[in-house]
Amino acid sequence: MTVPDIVVPGQLLGPSSKYIPGPGTHLVAFQVYASLAGRPNIISLPSENQDPKSPAPRSTISVPRLSSAPSNYPVTSPNVSNSNSLPTVGSIVICRVTRLMIRQVNVAILIVWGESGEEKVCGDELQGVIRREDVRATEKEKVVVGEGFRVGDIVRGIVISLGDQHSYYLSTAKNEYGVIIAKSEVGNTMVPISWKEFRDPVTGSTETRKAAKPV
Repeated sequence: MTVPDIVVPGQLLGPSSKYIPGPGTHLVAFQVYASLAGRPNIISLPSENQDPKSPAPRSTISVPRLSSAPSNYPVTSPNVSNSNSLPTVGSIVICRVTRLMIRQVNVAILIVWGESGEEKVCGDELQGVIRREDVRATEKEKVVVGEGFRVGDIVRGIVISLGDQHSYYLSTAKNEYGVIIAKSEVGNTMVPISWKEFRDPVTGSTETRKAAKPV
């Protein structure tokens, strides 16, 4: 597979047999994923240092933050923009959970997909809210916000309302929306094992989340 010019948190970069995970990435089940939104940087071993009888060496892949990239570090992908265009109803977003309340989840929007499929990395942090009734499609009255999300989780959602002047209203009700990256209580990146659970591959412990179906 070809590594994209721009990646978002949770996006697959390639197998660990080909890449050594560097800063801004994480390893799950022998696959390297992006932990940050940014432009992947691949460092390969110079060919003169390679033993022709040995297996091909792995390259190191990392994802520096776009906001920390130098001014001469261009974004070349035609589908990615660094503009501050605002989300609209129907926009798919990648966001980070910043606060949990009894009836809602507060998030910071990091990436926006418009109707044209163009990805926009938010230069200015936009605020969003996932209300309890918008977490899932069934048994809405039984939703416990703290069982579906934790502060720091990376979430894929869709804008359902422009809300008020402070926040956009988001939904994770469909299967493809929900938590895409979560860390355990001890700080390990977890793997989704069902629509409502993640597992720590190191300790084996499980934690509840409203998990997004991989797309």
